[in-house]
Amino acid sequence: MLLKRGDNNEDVKKLQSKLGIEPLGNFGPKTEDAVKAWQTKNGLTADGVVGPNTWSKIMGESISTQVTPTPQPAVSTPAPQVAGLQLDKLKGHVPQVVIDSIPEVASKFGINTPLRVAHFLAQCGHESGGFKVTSENLNYSAKGLAGIFKKYFPTEAAATPYARQPQKIANKVYANRMANGSEASGDGYKFRGRGYIQLTGRDNYTQFGKAIGVDILSNPDSVATTYALASAAWFWSKNGLNKLADAGATDTTVTSITKRVNGGTIGLPDRIKHFKEYYHLLA
Repeated sequence: MLLKRGDNNEDVKKLQSKLGIEPLGNFGPKTEDAVKAWQTKNGLTADGVVGPNTWSKIMGESISTQVTPTPQPAVSTPAPQVAGLQLDKLKGHVPQVVIDSIPEVASKFGINTPLRVAHFLAQCGHESGGFKVTSENLNYSAKGLAGIFKKYFPTEAAATPYARQPQKIANKVYANRMANGSEASGDGYKFRGRGYIQLTGRDNYTQFGKAIGVDILSNPDSVATTYALASAAWFWSKNGLNKLADAGATDTTVTSITKRVNGGTIGLPDRIKHFKEYYHLLA
């Protein structure tokens, strides 16, 4: 779960209804202020971001009137824990919304040892640009398309009609594979990469939804917001990465995991750097 300023979806509407704000679905300054005030009132860190902890507490109670922000000192709360792990040591190194989500994925997908968590977070952090990007950026120029997706755009001339049009690009390059329909179906863009380890394609969205018991196909954007870490953990488990992580705290292990996540070794030095950082904190 991750809702923040700039989001626009059904989960934001549910949040706004609970906070007594008109449920327009757009997470703007008014919603952010209301969230901060609610967090302060309820003893949570007032960052205006709705992670799993804030979400579960807000959804578990009725709020009949709109909350008006009142300046008060923020109250820090201990990080949730997993047996054998001191997740609070990750504070300042990993966003709190990610730390809050670790216990759930640890339980569901077995990412529950210092080695596994450190390897998992290192890959998620790199793939998402430091846990900041949860939706695939497909805003390519014609030259970029011809270079990256040469199979679909053999020349810049062929790519020009698609340049800087993410929806058209996704529908073209992801058509007729991963259980997606044709280019005209719109499945490519609907099921484009989302989450901390870009979940892509109707088939993966379907399988992930079944794994967590949620109808993901009706709200694919939730993979980028509510289930950014859970979708990455599902991918991790599906691809046998816990077993690879158990091999040890070596550069060779990080390399093996990177190849399975990325298909190559792009960004390997950064992944190694973050693995060592997280493992030092958790081990």
